[in-house]
Amino acid sequence: MEYSITVDKLTKKFGDFTAVNSVSFNVKKGEIFGFLGPNGAGKSTTIRMLCGILEPTAGSGSVGGFDINRESEKIKENIGYMSQKFSLYEDMTVAENLDFYAGIYQTPIAGREKRKIEMIEMAGLSGRESELTRNLAGGWKQRLALGCAVVHDPRILFLDEPTSGVDPVSRRNFWKLIYRLSENGTTILVTTHYMDEAEHCNNLALISDGVIVAEGSPTQLKKNYGKASLDDVFVHVAGRNVKND
Repeated sequence: MEYSITVDKLTKKFGDFTAVNSVSFNVKKGEIFGFLGPNGAGKSTTIRMLCGILEPTAGSGSVGGFDINRESEKIKENIGYMSQKFSLYEDMTVAENLDFYAGIYQTPIAGREKRKIEMIEMAGLSGRESELTRNLAGGWKQRLALGCAVVHDPRILFLDEPTSGVDPVSRRNFWKLIYRLSENGTTILVTTHYMDEAEHCNNLALISDGVIVAEGSPTQLKKNYGKASLDDVFVHVAGRNVKND
């Protein structure tokens, strides 16, 4: 199977409001696919449908070979998901949070301790295993949250605005972890409205008002529209600026 994620004319309506309007795209195995758009464009709604959290109004898709309309529970078992509001338990230690999510994701008990150590090392939290999560700085919490999201070693990872509200240095460090996961074969779909993050994706879909307005690699998009930046591309195809929304 060439694609880890396929989406065909996916639509979500809330009453008379259409949040996502017939979007279609494919995500190749092992790539970092960026979903770029301003707040309220439909990015999070699309991800929630793909994760089996929201039921589509119309359209179809598959994640890891599982149908989003019929096999949502199978999808949930085989993916990792993290958003800017990912729930870490503040009154638990770093190790306890990882233990908790390893149990939620039913990580095999035989390899659970080894996997926990790997996640602590990945997040750069060695020596802080017994520290309460509430005492961690924002960037450390973010990296711990990523470790919790992938403690079960999913092949597909959804990141919904994962770096919103953290400082630029923490965002760069977080993206180093994303690259490492991708190099190890994990397919990653990430939503963002940060242009510098979008530049690091293999391919992008630009979404505005629930509609995909352009798709391609960052280099291809800038070349196709004769623009120097992705922000200029978005203004050209959507008539507004991502950063100011």
